[in-house]
Amino acid sequence: MEKVLVLEDEVDIGHLVEFNLRRKGYDVAVEHDGREGLGRILKERPDLVTLDLMLPGMNGYEVLKEMQRDPRSYKIPVLMLSAKGQLDDRIKGLELGASDYMTKPFSPKELILKVEALLKLTRSTSSMEEFEFGPFRFDQNNLSFYLNDEPLSLTVIESKLLLFLCQRSGQTQSRNDLLKIVWGFNDDVHSRTLDTHMKRLRQKLGDSSKLIETVRGVGYRISF
Repeated sequence: MEKVLVLEDEVDIGHLVEFNLRRKGYDVAVEHDGREGLGRILKERPDLVTLDLMLPGMNGYEVLKEMQRDPRSYKIPVLMLSAKGQLDDRIKGLELGASDYMTKPFSPKELILKVEALLKLTRSTSSMEEFEFGPFRFDQNNLSFYLNDEPLSLTVIESKLLLFLCQRSGQTQSRNDLLKIVWGFNDDVHSRTLDTHMKRLRQKLGDSSKLIETVRGVGYRISF
């Protein structure tokens, strides 16, 4: 049974999220304080975290920063749930490592779809065999990426994007295809999400980021 940790300031919303996830068969725990929630994440390592931004003790942005710094948590997918619906707020969360974003009020059905998509992504990434392309190597034993034989700290989303492009090297992948394969959605909101994750991926790749080409008006491709 996959475990989801819900970090939510509002008790009623926390109960709503917990109720809907439990109905789908997930093991769910709820925390209302950011600092306590982070401690639980590092200790229990849930399969997914839903994260409110306006948390006492430590806000959602701070929780994300700490998760990205810690090897126990940086690969855990995070679905942000927040009343802050401005584009800048969404982009900031994604740049700090969130996998996806939902604004309140939200549809429980959409919540379930996004959770299922992120967990499916994690399962599909972890089931892949060892793969090598150019300076990149993926090790299935510990779900780690290596760049020139040096470990590379990638989130599940970043791993999926890089693997998908590497396995189709030289072929331009449309934005819609990338959105569909990674998130299961291909709407305008996720189009900006794709750009943000690609920006983070390129930053982590350093000089090797030049291998990823932006095909204007179409999408991305990787060549070596």
